[in-house]
Amino acid sequence: MASVDVINQNGDKVGSIELDDDVFNAEIRESLVQRVVVWQLAKRRSGTASTKTRSDCRGGGKKPWRQKGTGRARAGTNRSPIWTGGGTVFGPHPRSYAFSLPKKVRKAALKSALSAKLKANQLTVVDKIDLEEPKTRLFASTVKAMGLENDKTLFITPEKDESLQRSSRNLYRVLVLPTEGLNVYDLLRFERVVLLQDAVPRIHERLSR
Repeated sequence: MASVDVINQNGDKVGSIELDDDVFNAEIRESLVQRVVVWQLAKRRSGTASTKTRSDCRGGGKKPWRQKGTGRARAGTNRSPIWTGGGTVFGPHPRSYAFSLPKKVRKAALKSALSAKLKANQLTVVDKIDLEEPKTRLFASTVKAMGLENDKTLFITPEKDESLQRSSRNLYRVLVLPTEGLNVYDLLRFERVVLLQDAVPRIHERLSR
């Protein structure tokens, strides 16, 4: 097992913690990471783009002119795609872009992303973060004390922490997520990952089973 230093919110070392090799020292499989990122982004797509076919356009009930004798091309309706104001051929319609992905693939990709962060020395473990009140100023000073003020940082808490989430909302370089919300896309999007110590066993439990 890999041993990682544990610091406090002032940036001082207070101990160490063992990280499960199955989760934090797994094989880094970039192809699986890419598949999961595509899967996540596909689920987020709204899929609301919509166009009108010829049956949805106004008009078209009457033939514009007679079939022969005018010297113009034959036309049966002004809703034809070749007319201004006519319908669209093969245009987009509201749909879902989501697709399924095996749970084993999602889990392996998450292990790969966590292992890559640890290998690149971009993972930090903090014993706890206690704020007197949910204020952006207090959380910003804590981030600075840990030497992370210049990095985009993802904080992982053992469970939903309203105080930390409210304190971090106005810091555009910071995101706070519970262990249930830990995902591959955000791990790649942020340079640094900070795990609260109590979140580590929950991650082990989620990804080891």
